Amino acid sequence: MRDPADIGGPARAARLAGGVGRRPGPRDAALREARVCYDHLAGVRGVRLHDAMVAQGVLVATQDGIALSPAGRARLVAEGIDIAALDSRPRPLCRACLDWSERRPHLAGSLGAALLRHFIARGWLRRDSASRAVHVTPQGEAALAAFAAGPRRAGVG
Repeated sequence: MRDPADIGGPARAARLAGGVGRRPGPRDAALREARVCYDHLAGVRGVRLHDAMVAQGVLVATQDGIALSPAGRARLVAEGIDIAALDSRPRPLCRACLDWSERRPHLAGSLGAALLRHFIARGWLRRDSASRAVHVTPQGEAALAAFAAGPRRAGVG
């Protein structure tokens, strides 16, 4: 029996050994960029949002995963997110969800769902009727950048 490395050359052997050459997640560029994962934002945009919220201290690490900081709570209430209503639900407020295309976390939980609804309601994002893709509107480009930049610029849109 031949060694798999001998069949198809080194590139095939590398793929067999560790998945080299394969991109995880969707092939569709729109789905990779932004999509709905259950009811929250995923893809490059979802991961960037999560990273920005962690960098600003809006989300903090806990023994159980992630949580909304007191400063983050105040900021999101000022943005129009009803955190008290989200807290009253049995679903966790914040949860890190591994993004299957980026292999890094995006924000899930009732807060992740509320932010997606908020961004759509403001016209920053538009759902694709034929897929799980989410498209960033021209207004949304600036507004999401401002939201990710922090509280001084978050009131755009």
